[in-house]
Amino acid sequence: MLPYPFAGPFDYRVPDGLDLHPGDIVMVPLNRREEIGVVWDHASLDKPIAANRLKPVIAVVDTPPMRADLRRLVDWMAAYTLSPPGEVMRMALRVLRPDTGPTLGWIRAPAPPKTARITEARQRVLDRLAAAEPRTTAELARQAETGATVIRGMQEAGLLVAVAIPTPDPFVFPNPDHTGPVLSEDQTHVATALREAVAARKFSVTLLDGVTGSGKTEVYLEAIAAALRLGRQALILLPEIALSSQWLSRFQRRFGVAPAVWHSDLTSRTRRTTWRAVAEGKAPVVVGARSALFLPFPDLGCLVIDEEHETAFKQEDGVVYHARDMAVVRARFCQAPAILVSATPSLETVANVEAGRYTRLHLPTRHGGATMPRIEAIDLRDDPPERGHFLAPKLIAAIRDTIARGEQAMLFLNRRGYAPLTLCRRCGHRMQCPNCTAWLVEHRARHELRCHHCGHNVPIPEKCPACEAEASLTAVGPGVERITEEATELFPDARRLVMASDTMPGPHSAAEAAAAIERREIDLIIGTQIVAKGWHFPHLTLVGVVDADLGLAGGDLRAAERTVQLLHQVAGRAGRAEAPGLVLLQTFSPEHPVMDALIHGDLDAFMTSEAAVRRPGNWPPYGRLAALIVSADTSTIADALARDLGLAAPHAEGIVVLGPAPAPLAILRGRHRRRLLLKTRRDIAVQPILTAWLSRVKVPNSGRVDVDVDPVSFL
Repeated sequence: MLPYPFAGPFDYRVPDGLDLHPGDIVMVPLNRREEIGVVWDHASLDKPIAANRLKPVIAVVDTPPMRADLRRLVDWMAAYTLSPPGEVMRMALRVLRPDTGPTLGWIRAPAPPKTARITEARQRVLDRLAAAEPRTTAELARQAETGATVIRGMQEAGLLVAVAIPTPDPFVFPNPDHTGPVLSEDQTHVATALREAVAARKFSVTLLDGVTGSGKTEVYLEAIAAALRLGRQALILLPEIALSSQWLSRFQRRFGVAPAVWHSDLTSRTRRTTWRAVAEGKAPVVVGARSALFLPFPDLGCLVIDEEHETAFKQEDGVVYHARDMAVVRARFCQAPAILVSATPSLETVANVEAGRYTRLHLPTRHGGATMPRIEAIDLRDDPPERGHFLAPKLIAAIRDTIARGEQAMLFLNRRGYAPLTLCRRCGHRMQCPNCTAWLVEHRARHELRCHHCGHNVPIPEKCPACEAEASLTAVGPGVERITEEATELFPDARRLVMASDTMPGPHSAAEAAAAIERREIDLIIGTQIVAKGWHFPHLTLVGVVDADLGLAGGDLRAAERTVQLLHQVAGRAGRAEAPGLVLLQTFSPEHPVMDALIHGDLDAFMTSEAAVRRPGNWPPYGRLAALIVSADTSTIADALARDLGLAAPHAEGIVVLGPAPAPLAILRGRHRRRLLLKTRRDIAVQPILTAWLSRVKVPNSGRVDVDVDPVSFL
């Protein structure tokens, strides 16, 4: 199997003396290149080829083979997502390169020639090597205050010998019996059940839910400890790697050392080192983003998906898959328990619990005596902000009182930048992305307008590009930058911090921000969804949601569910220690079921009503969806291809095809887009239907059809 979008594996000849087995990673010729591939379990889809026409395998790569469970996952994912298997396999081999061998260093030659000339520079080199510890060329040249040419000359003269420098194991084994937290009675009961699931050494899925601040992390760390005691590995998936800073601190307190970390911000060298350590069993615990799912664990004994409801687990580019669901599949192939963790479980997971496929463990109260925050709505129809402002008087007063008590407050708005729209007051022209059906977002701090879909950006113009009126452009609506500007005017003495992906681009900056908040160096936190989950700030007692209605508009199937999950997570940041918390929701619709569920703390009732709405129409999780996304260079080609797909659409009982219709983002990165949606009963598999459907339509070279099974985004 080669890491390219071929339909299946290729056939190669095995040279004499080379013993190959499924999973071996090999170098093979492909056209005029040499490529890494994996010996696969089944033959190619083509007819057998005569042995004398087959190209030979070049060599076996000196790296652990791809294990059977990971190969099964590749095949399963390819079939489920209708992706080429090589594309799926590439995610498991992305960091793999031919091994460059060990790092070499220099030691004194044991029997140097007596005729070798010893200069002053050479003597300094020999003096530095008196301890007989190998040193690299760069290190030795620096210590001896000489150049690399002198060292190479000493090798040629027989004075130095190159040897491999031993490298220590990159990760220290966590101690499962290190001092752990004092668990409450509820936590102890749940932890015991999770330990038993790990000890069973068989596949199971458990939903671990509970109110925010109930100590779910400390509980599932006990399951990881149980896996470590059995000599098995553990994987924890987080939706946002920015969350890892406080999580890593908790892990280190529990086990005495840090785990291996896996995400896109790591250097290539670190990723290769971690990949090999995982494959060799030298990285017992890995915490990472969704791509960590494809690491080569030889004995995965526990798999945790934290914040399982998060849509960030869905990969939208390349192979389109949901890491939560694929993690459950991998756990099944590894005969390991999967633990899904959330204070606001997805309706899909709740439905699996109700159907008996998953077990549910619940933590009903906050840990350490803390109480849930009080949640109130501010009706913006009765208590509006001042003209041109966005914070209501009641929220402003609450922030002042909170800061005066020496406590911390947070303002939440899930919108980056200064304003989501910039328009001309004179002619009404709206600043739009030339590549996407989207408005350009104003980022006043950087003095630019930026598209958050394709990255296109331009400086904020001095005059309207349409009517050329000067100083006529105005910002419409708030982003976190604009809220920060308003907060600066209202609370000039407050120490402020903005937490957004623009201001905290990686885990390091997130860790610094969290540390500053914990040290009480910040009075007012202003943030986007990055502040909503996972953080524990003991002195934060007030959360103000600037626009609680944001996210409820539009035709998204899961709009209400996502909004209630996000706002509940944000609200959960308040009052996590002794001081009680207060959450104020600014809304124009305090009677909306989402607001009602949050105010009364009855998420179960909300999910029950949400299920009642979806069940009759066979909407997920009570039916299946698959999207076909048509894209082309021109609208004419996109329309024609979408029309052909619509005419070839399947018709049968329990099957409905919606569309074709322009996508909400009708142009994205310069390509015109149309969508069709296949909806079926839950007992009907969509993959055979999609395969037959697509086979009936010829896709032009300038067109493309992407398949999204179980879509979570409808843009």
